[in-house]
Amino acid sequence: MATRSKTSAETSTAVLDAPNGERERVFDAFRRWGYLEADLDPLGFLRPVPHTALPIDGELAQEARRVYCGTVGVEFMHITDPARRRWIQERLEAPQPAVDQGRALDLLIRAELFEQVLQQRYLGNKRFSLEGVTALIPLIDEIIEAAGQQGLAELVMGMSHRGRLNVIVQVARRSPEEVFAGFEDIDPRSVLGSGDVKYHMGATGEYITRSGARVHIHLVSNPSHLEAVDPVTIGRTRAKHDRTGEHGTKKYLPLLVHGDAAFAGQGIVAETLNFADLPGYTVGGTVHIIANNLIGFTTVPRELHSSRFAAQLARRQSIPIFHVNGEDVDAVIRVGRIALEYRYAFGTDVVVDLIGYRRHGHSEVDDPTITQPLLYKAIKEHPPLWEIYSEDIGVEDGPARVQKIRDELEAAQKKAGSLTKKPTLRDLPTYWDNYKGGRYKPEYEVDSGLSADELRELAKALTTYPEDFHIHPKVKRLLEQRAEMGSGKRPVDYGMAEALAFGSLVKAGVPVRLSGQDSRRGTFNQRHSVLVDIENESEYVPLQHISSDQARCDILNSTLSEAGVLGFEYGYSRDYPEALVLWEAQFGDFVNVAQAVIDQFISAGEEKWNLLSGVVLLLPHGYEGQGPEHSSARIERFLQLAARDNFQICQPSSAAQYFHLLRRQALRHWRKPLIVFTPKSMLRNPDAASPIEDFAQPHVLNVLPDKEVTQAKRVLLCTGKIGHELREERKKRKDNSTAIVFLEQMYPFPEAELIAELEKHSSARDIVWVQEEPANMGAMFYVLPRLRHIAGDRPVLSVKRSASASPATGSAKAHEMEQNTLLTLAFTIGGE
Repeated sequence: MATRSKTSAETSTAVLDAPNGERERVFDAFRRWGYLEADLDPLGFLRPVPHTALPIDGELAQEARRVYCGTVGVEFMHITDPARRRWIQERLEAPQPAVDQGRALDLLIRAELFEQVLQQRYLGNKRFSLEGVTALIPLIDEIIEAAGQQGLAELVMGMSHRGRLNVIVQVARRSPEEVFAGFEDIDPRSVLGSGDVKYHMGATGEYITRSGARVHIHLVSNPSHLEAVDPVTIGRTRAKHDRTGEHGTKKYLPLLVHGDAAFAGQGIVAETLNFADLPGYTVGGTVHIIANNLIGFTTVPRELHSSRFAAQLARRQSIPIFHVNGEDVDAVIRVGRIALEYRYAFGTDVVVDLIGYRRHGHSEVDDPTITQPLLYKAIKEHPPLWEIYSEDIGVEDGPARVQKIRDELEAAQKKAGSLTKKPTLRDLPTYWDNYKGGRYKPEYEVDSGLSADELRELAKALTTYPEDFHIHPKVKRLLEQRAEMGSGKRPVDYGMAEALAFGSLVKAGVPVRLSGQDSRRGTFNQRHSVLVDIENESEYVPLQHISSDQARCDILNSTLSEAGVLGFEYGYSRDYPEALVLWEAQFGDFVNVAQAVIDQFISAGEEKWNLLSGVVLLLPHGYEGQGPEHSSARIERFLQLAARDNFQICQPSSAAQYFHLLRRQALRHWRKPLIVFTPKSMLRNPDAASPIEDFAQPHVLNVLPDKEVTQAKRVLLCTGKIGHELREERKKRKDNSTAIVFLEQMYPFPEAELIAELEKHSSARDIVWVQEEPANMGAMFYVLPRLRHIAGDRPVLSVKRSASASPATGSAKAHEMEQNTLLTLAFTIGGE
């Protein structure tokens, strides 16, 4: 059991009179290593580790030990800035402020009793109790109080399931009956095939601090992939900064609550920490709280992380880590204020490691005595924190307080049982009012075309730069070619088509944000959105100089991360629906590393939480002899996730189609994620370039017809690069009877457009699906049943690589042989 630390006001006269040099020597040792000997575990299993640099005897050592080896242990001497180290030591060594102990006790009772009522009324239901680290509630309360005094308008919280229901009630301030209603499972028919468990749902509410500040609370919806919510939360916070222009540290505060096992074990935590000071990703500092149970499911700390503390991952950053015993409530509250004020003072992340225990098993239906019998024997005999704290501060009316709160909760539980409709815990911000989800409707379409004059004006802005700017000769030539494209003298390639789309959108007031590894230049040297002066490396971004009243345009090089950055951009799109938000993989297969974000947020966010997103994924895809890792963006995975119009899956085969696709995504108010399989070699292939006239057409074509062949005897259906190769092969064969039709949008499947195109070739004997990917990959498994459904009596054949465990060969020569075989088979009757 923790013993509350004394204040520095009790420092002895001998300590104050000690020579300053001697005092600094002793205190410096404790500042560096004192946290190792701190009393941090309420149950005593995490024992202090003696350090030879720490003196034991003497007044100075005793005073330094009281500050640095009590129930708070701080790691801060790794911080490189001496002013920041000095700020922390002065706060720790100074007299500590008083704590509102009555409020803290009330919060603890409410948190503990809420869990007890859930346990009694809904025995056998998972709830992931907060018991053992209930000091989290007064800790967050103090953080909000201190931040409210700094001008905080909104707290954006991300956390996994441990204690989440408690936070929804105590922090987001939703009524207990709203949470109880989730256990009553009211109106299950309303969420057949959709929805999520109650401890994953998001919540919003208003928190009124002791000083009267009103702070909006936004608890972000999360999946069971624990820390996957971290970058989403930071992305949402950054979007709030950008859309309001509030780029300081005052108005929006991100707070992440982690589990100890997940903080140490999940790589996405490190990816999120790495955002802290990066242009385009910084949010003025995040407060990280580790709700440290000293266990992960059934696994003890020595099997979870190689460091003494799970929190020590954060030492890679130059930020403080405050370890605090979760049963010294006053110390917890004081640490919360220090951590918050540090964040506001220096605009950096800060970590609070709240160390306690877990009263029940991983979930309340789990028996932890099987794997940790001694630990849970101690826990069983350990009183709840409110009882310890009540005795510690000498409160005599504890039982009366408990009964009053218990009566309130039981009344709320009875009220929940009489509800006929499950309440929502979340209120959407007004900026979502004009956007729709659900099933696709034709009336959602918009005109995405631009006139030649508009394109010419945009091209001029995109290809000019200041007179005194020293441009690279190769880039100068590129811009000259793009100027010719804009005037119609040269076909428009993908790079220019994208620039025209972005430029037209920011001119129309639609913000654009694109991030990815090396995306400013482009992996394939195709974008050059940021011009670099070759003499002084100053930068000029033409897309930021389209017009005087344009919207913002951010083209960013991201960290070498996929899951973290994609999670960030998904989160950004959630709080900036007006913007076109894009993430680009360096190669399409790199998206594999972000699969959890795709599965849990992008494909299922609307279905689980009724949350919309218009985030765009640009995934370079195409078989060009570059081996297994640089060929496939795994079309099959996205198609397998496709249902109920949850997102769009497209592979534009020409520059104009790409242009229209981007503009359609931004301009129509049907907000769905867009997956785009973008080209590599086709970026500069003349066959994929488009005449300027195609940019004036009103819409993207979901099915791109063959304009060269009518009433074909054979129809080849394909998507992407292989279609251009088929056209080239047709020229070699002088074949005038085979039509080549591109399926530009694979999902939602454009059945009506495809039927209309096939009817143009009603005399065709064969319909053949042709793909580059192996038979167990690509779109074939998805497309063939649909083709056979609409083809009637006509046979539907397929040409593809043999099924394989690997996406592609590593031999360029083998690739060429395979590709030639595909092309030959495509023009041969009985391709299957």
